[in-house]
Amino acid sequence: MSPDRKPERRAGRRFEKKAAARKRIVEATRRIIAQGGFQAASVAAIARAADVATGAVYLHFADKDALLTEVFRLLTALEVEAVNEAGARGTTATERLRSAVEAFVARSIRGRRQAYALIAEPVAPAIEAERIVVRAAFARVFAGIVDAGILRREFPDQDPAVAAAGIIGAITEALVRPLSPERPTLDRPAEALMREIVAFCLRAVAGDRRPDKASARRNPK
Repeated sequence: MSPDRKPERRAGRRFEKKAAARKRIVEATRRIIAQGGFQAASVAAIARAADVATGAVYLHFADKDALLTEVFRLLTALEVEAVNEAGARGTTATERLRSAVEAFVARSIRGRRQAYALIAEPVAPAIEAERIVVRAAFARVFAGIVDAGILRREFPDQDPAVAAAGIIGAITEALVRPLSPERPTLDRPAEALMREIVAFCLRAVAGDRRPDKASARRNPK
């Protein structure tokens, strides 16, 4: 190698080293959140897990909130993608809705500490703002399924955006208490919890399209 290429090569190595350190910091933060939530993700704990000096974290991120916000985006993007993929499976809108809800609930139960952190753990305002963005992303997935069901006449006419917001609210609220770190285990079998959440979401969207049945309930003989 000619002498004039040496500075370029040294710069390349420095860049690779810096990129590798940043990746270790992000991955360490992801592991910590998965195990102990955002409350466990102190800069000191992250630095130890990433095998870097504490000050090195601030070479890559303006502050801890910036790091946690980036990791929140990475983690939630994976969840949205998984639910979106699940919602594409099935030949009917009902099957697609069931699959999407099941994916959301199953993944939350499997990674319960991380799921609680993403859904409900008290966080900095920057992360709370990201939660709104993520809920909107989930809502778009469910709104698409509901809209397809309306077009296929599987679901009654309704506002898909409102229905989707209701689905997200129902799922997350139903999961908050079971996933709480104050409760080391679920208070019911995971399958039963999933079955109840799925059934509620399907009832909320599909409703009872038989007016004669509804009338009979309102006016029993």
